Amino acid sequence: MAYLHLPMNLLLSSLLLTLLFNSTSVAAWKSSASFPSQQLVPRPTSYIVHTLNTSRPAHILSQTEWYRSLIELLPNSQTPNATVTKPQIFYEYQTVMKGFAATLTPEEAQIISEHDGVIRVYRDQLSIELQTTHSPDFIGLSTYYGIWQESNLGDDVIIGLVDTGIWPESQSFNDSGLLPVGSRWKGKCENGTRFNSSMCNNKLIGARYFNAGAKALGFQVGDDDNFTSPRDQAGHGTHTSSTAAGSPVLGASLFGKANGTARGLAPKAKIAMYRVCWHDVCTHSDILAGMEKAIEDGVDILSISLGTSRWIPYYEDSIAIGSFAAARHGIFVACAAGNSGPRHNTVGNTAPWVTTVAAGSIDRTFTANVTLGSGEVLFGESLYFEVMNGMDMLPIISIELCYDDTLVPSVIMGKIVVCPDAWVGTGFLIEAAGGAGLISINGDPSAGETIVDESYTLPSLMLGYDEGRKLLAYLNSTTRPTARLNFDGHTIIGKKRAPQVAVYSSRGPSYEVPELPKPDILAPGNNILAAWPSEVPLSDDPIDPRRSDFNILSGTSMATPHVAGAAALLRHMHPTWSPAMLRSAMVTTALVLDNRDRTIIANENSQDATPLAFGAGHVYPQAANDPGLVYDTGFEDYVKWLCKLNYTSKQMGSFVPLPVNCSDAHSDPNWDLNYPSFGVVFKNQTRQRVVRRRTLTKVSDLPENYTARVVNLVQEKVEVIVKPEMLDFIGPFEKRGYTVEFTSKVSANASFEYGFAYIIWENEEHQVKSPVVFIWSTVPEFNSYSG
Repeated sequence: MAYLHLPMNLLLSSLLLTLLFNSTSVAAWKSSASFPSQQLVPRPTSYIVHTLNTSRPAHILSQTEWYRSLIELLPNSQTPNATVTKPQIFYEYQTVMKGFAATLTPEEAQIISEHDGVIRVYRDQLSIELQTTHSPDFIGLSTYYGIWQESNLGDDVIIGLVDTGIWPESQSFNDSGLLPVGSRWKGKCENGTRFNSSMCNNKLIGARYFNAGAKALGFQVGDDDNFTSPRDQAGHGTHTSSTAAGSPVLGASLFGKANGTARGLAPKAKIAMYRVCWHDVCTHSDILAGMEKAIEDGVDILSISLGTSRWIPYYEDSIAIGSFAAARHGIFVACAAGNSGPRHNTVGNTAPWVTTVAAGSIDRTFTANVTLGSGEVLFGESLYFEVMNGMDMLPIISIELCYDDTLVPSVIMGKIVVCPDAWVGTGFLIEAAGGAGLISINGDPSAGETIVDESYTLPSLMLGYDEGRKLLAYLNSTTRPTARLNFDGHTIIGKKRAPQVAVYSSRGPSYEVPELPKPDILAPGNNILAAWPSEVPLSDDPIDPRRSDFNILSGTSMATPHVAGAAALLRHMHPTWSPAMLRSAMVTTALVLDNRDRTIIANENSQDATPLAFGAGHVYPQAANDPGLVYDTGFEDYVKWLCKLNYTSKQMGSFVPLPVNCSDAHSDPNWDLNYPSFGVVFKNQTRQRVVRRRTLTKVSDLPENYTARVVNLVQEKVEVIVKPEMLDFIGPFEKRGYTVEFTSKVSANASFEYGFAYIIWENEEHQVKSPVVFIWSTVPEFNSYSG
């Protein structure tokens, strides 16, 4: 797995995800991995074994004893051959599932899989990727009124983060004015390299680490730069945890940029860190172990800025399995949508029991511009820390591939260099070769106008795709092009149209279940300032000498803790609400208009964005605090939903004890999950009719009447009828049901076509809005629901 924030070496890997775990880093780690001195044959594989609790042999008293017996029965477990390592269990799971993780050969894994009571054995993987002074203000939070005041800033709600660790000395984790956590908390702070329990306090109440999975696969953990402890060596976890629940820090900035008071969305919430990533290595087994402890410790909210850039079924997805157990225990889980946009069908973490978060921009810009020799001025952004206006015009050169063998003094000395999608390391190379400056342009049209600010060390700025085309056109128009970089040092707030969906934010529909619209919601994720380890390079490049207590990062990793923090505020206000009710409150009150009262646009093309990009819209905690009605979903509903996917008995066993009775789910073709949004797939026929049912729960105090309104953006293609058209509610938590009939007027004539609508229940006090995604598809297997 990898973090879902955009790394400093972004766009070299085509916006794949953030602080990316790629083949180069894998190779580097494997070459440096050390094995025991006795030259044992390494076990290059480890496996997760999922078992049935009810199938343990009667003469064996405990699960632990049974697991050990399974290992001891393997041929190699008794071998006298000292050159062969023995199979070994390194995790036991009791909460997220019943089972264990162990080092096994493929042959041993096959033997164990054939035992009675073993549901499934699957190989541990490394495919999980690590996917704010102003952002709380931008989403409508105020220190003077509203949910921040009413919730006492999320006081005493516990947010757990499964991430890269935490830097406890950061002022974002000071506990001034905070009371000790109550007796319900079962967690602790674990000792380790440069970390001991005394570093925790009334803000940071828990810190654990899990690396047995990484070590079992041969990765070296615990070197000088990779602390064997909860201490953060990557920066990602420190950034996300302070975004969710950081204490207020006055005068926070990155070298003067984004100056102000940094605070999390829930500044008085407690933080518990579960470190599962080691550099860019995050294994499924370590993640499951971290989530299991978070559940057992008693967190209220889980923020998971991890994911995978490839599709895997839910029953093999450690985050889906672990979060299912979390939801069963009443824990709200926010997950990153991924950074593989803007292509469709790239969204990750799509299970219905998690809230999937897309990334958008905020209305803050770090202004800079370039004056061309022609007199034209092009506008971009820069984190360069020096004010510089009126510098001399300098020669400028464009290099298509900016690498160490092309950025040489004989070519770039004394010149401003134009590079497509340059990262911070590119700046180091240019500076070392005597280059005078750098202009990074979005080289791919699909990148559009999204600017992911990089903290280059030399005079530099970034241009969106359109401004970049103008620059290249000028360079091609003259034999001696010149330019001047201008930095005024200003941070401008309020003038930029926002939010805009970031180009890298992964898009729906879900690959596995298109009828379940994902992502769920949009939150600030682009160019977010938050805490940073004071000893970690700003750019993640070891040659970078710069250090800071704060850093600016981008990605759905940064968006996710905003929603986790918002959920913490709502949990404080409504402690009896289920995770589904918390999600529904945010989804049905989300904003689809930007700060110009126009539809939110997508950054890649400046066109109106759709629910496939922003879900229900931009999170608005103030409105979510009083949604009027919510869509609740229980544990049995999720089981029924899994049945609709035609999973086998063993696949279902990844989530629930066997046997599972799926007859109810298959007997009702119109049954659908009580989700706050709708996904409707039409196949190859006209007048196809799809019926969906929903149940609303009243959460307001006074009696209310609601009227249904349909905003159909494709009336020529589909008819939408809501029955009944009015719902009357008397008391709190009263439930009312309704049915929606969707009838297609056209047949599918392409692989995929999309349309959109909104179903709104409203009165003078409340508006409960649900997005609808229509998909016309000629692909036979694209409809995942079964009757």
